[in-house]
Amino acid sequence: MSSHDPALQALIDRIAEARARGTPLCIRGGGTKAFYGGAPQGEPLDLRPLAGISSYEPTELVVSARAGTLLKDLEAALAEHGQCLPFEPPRFAAGGTVGGMVAAGLSGPARASMGAVRDYVLGASLLTGRGELLSFGGQVMKNVAGYDVSRLLAGSLGVLGAICEVSLKVLPQPPATLTLRFDLGQEQALQAVNTLAGKPLPLNASAWWDGTLVVRLSGAAAAVQAARAQLGGEEIPAEMAAAFWQGLRDHSDEFFVGARRASEGAAALWRLSVPPTAPPLQLSGEQLIEWHGGLRWLCTSTPGAVVRSAAEQVGGHATLFLGRDKSAGAFAPLAPPLERIHRELKRAFDPDHLFNPGRLYPTL
Repeated sequence: MSSHDPALQALIDRIAEARARGTPLCIRGGGTKAFYGGAPQGEPLDLRPLAGISSYEPTELVVSARAGTLLKDLEAALAEHGQCLPFEPPRFAAGGTVGGMVAAGLSGPARASMGAVRDYVLGASLLTGRGELLSFGGQVMKNVAGYDVSRLLAGSLGVLGAICEVSLKVLPQPPATLTLRFDLGQEQALQAVNTLAGKPLPLNASAWWDGTLVVRLSGAAAAVQAARAQLGGEEIPAEMAAAFWQGLRDHSDEFFVGARRASEGAAALWRLSVPPTAPPLQLSGEQLIEWHGGLRWLCTSTPGAVVRSAAEQVGGHATLFLGRDKSAGAFAPLAPPLERIHRELKRAFDPDHLFNPGRLYPTL
């Protein structure tokens, strides 16, 4: 993208002004993920004027969009050509943007089968803390020159700079989708999804909550029907299944509504990333399990140190997703070598610590 663009130039000028005054900036799009990570600090740097789909080549399965582009507009444009963002980025509320999607790095129900946001980022342009516009990657999957900075931006929560534009790989929508329901306890459900994930089945997503395992099959119609005949279970009507997966993706279903309400009091909603084969975690509270056992949501009043210890013991980590008290940090503390890398990256891209202070880690 060109630095002669008025919207981009306005951002460059704003950064120069903030740098001269030593004033931190809070990078903002639609504000739908302001709850995630540390509390936003600094004067707003609004990226919404930097909007629009820059280029789209359906036959090449590549789209480029500016950071302020509404996620719903991008998905609508892809749907017109029978394509989609297969990692199903969560849309917690109206107004979510493409830049926020990449900066948060969050993926939906299909993550375990289709990959994460970072796996689909081909290239990106970034405004650094010096007001420089840098471009990384490109519009092809092969990218072997130096560090893959464009994918590094996924999940960075804006601490390295303001994402201005991204190029994404997209995929065709699956020709057939079917959802099955099974009545299983947590331990039996984990065993079942791990067994299914190891077989040549079109398993796209799974979720367990309160004694019910739900799995989604997606792919060629013949493969989906063959798997359906093999697995048994109760088939959920298509419209009802679509509403369920959308609620799970956007956190509008019963579990997350209840967790959001509870997090306004003494409880908190934790996001535990663990090996899919990890046994049930012996923690009090209510759990919802996704990603074939790899993502475990926990709504609990249990102290954070206990939750993080339980995740670490099985080889995972815990993130405080929603909660009033984030004094211990939203994200698990980094090991010294990783912390050093984070500090060096911050120094390289944002030496004056202008962008999103404390959003990812207290010292960044």
